[in-house]
Amino acid sequence: MTAAWWVIPAAYALDRLLGDPRWLPHPVIGMGKAIRALEAAIRRLVPPRRYRAAGVLLPLLIAGGSFVLTWAVLRLLAQVSPWLAAFAEAALIWTTIAAKGLRDAGMDVYGRLKAGDLPGARRSLGMIVGRDTAHLAAPEITRGAVETVAENIVDAVVSPLFFALLGGAPLAVAYRAINTLDSMVGYKNDKYIDLGWASARLDDIANYIPARLTALLLVAAAWALRFDAGRAWKTVRRDASSHPSPNSGYPESAVAGALGIRLGGENSYHGVTSFRAYMGDKSRELEAEDIPCTAKLMFWVANVFVLLATVLWTWLAGGFFWN
Repeated sequence: MTAAWWVIPAAYALDRLLGDPRWLPHPVIGMGKAIRALEAAIRRLVPPRRYRAAGVLLPLLIAGGSFVLTWAVLRLLAQVSPWLAAFAEAALIWTTIAAKGLRDAGMDVYGRLKAGDLPGARRSLGMIVGRDTAHLAAPEITRGAVETVAENIVDAVVSPLFFALLGGAPLAVAYRAINTLDSMVGYKNDKYIDLGWASARLDDIANYIPARLTALLLVAAAWALRFDAGRAWKTVRRDASSHPSPNSGYPESAVAGALGIRLGGENSYHGVTSFRAYMGDKSRELEAEDIPCTAKLMFWVANVFVLLATVLWTWLAGGFFWN
């Protein structure tokens, strides 16, 4: 990676200002096409009894290929100019972050709820969750938005920045590839239980440390923003491990405790109802205002993590420019 101190804050600033412009080609689109092509090739060439072994190829080729390609591009650019490589690295890390998009998605649901547009709020929520939303009441719409923003503080913000700190754009892009793989093939259903197991497991491993770091930062954010930090900490310790995901329970329980709300409960997926463990205590009904409060917590965490990452990157690089 380059050693320019401003690469991570520049990447984060680009996301805060621009988000994911539709006119700009996004690497995740290319990753998605590559995943679909590789999946099709495996299903065509490999017998089903060997899908579990073949499943290792997906993260190996997609995430590994993303790392190598990004590294090679930056290496070539560095031969031309270290500044050009640094700008390219900032731009690539930008594509792995989605803080603005996450906030905008949540606030779209919030705006429709505040306007009394329940059908519109349901449609907006349906764009960012997998559960059925057609008949949800306002508190359940709010719960879906809060859970989605809280859970994705890890995937969309802290994890890509964490891996950018460890290995620059190549590792951040590789993480985004892992996360994309999980979202496309990491399901425990008949179609992907064997082919997607390695992708799902690698995503769990990649997010393990960032999820727990996010929970700690959310407790600090609760204190700084005058929410209930003590309750956030107690809720994380009590409820985080009850979540079916080994990582998602940490940010969700921290947000639930900070805001004094209860997340989790019954969700419907394609008409089939399932129960997700409760996070937090039901001290009050969920309100639309909980959505912007969650966004505030998310941005505080992001801002502080970028600051810490910048200081640490500068220290590791041994200066403010290049070795």
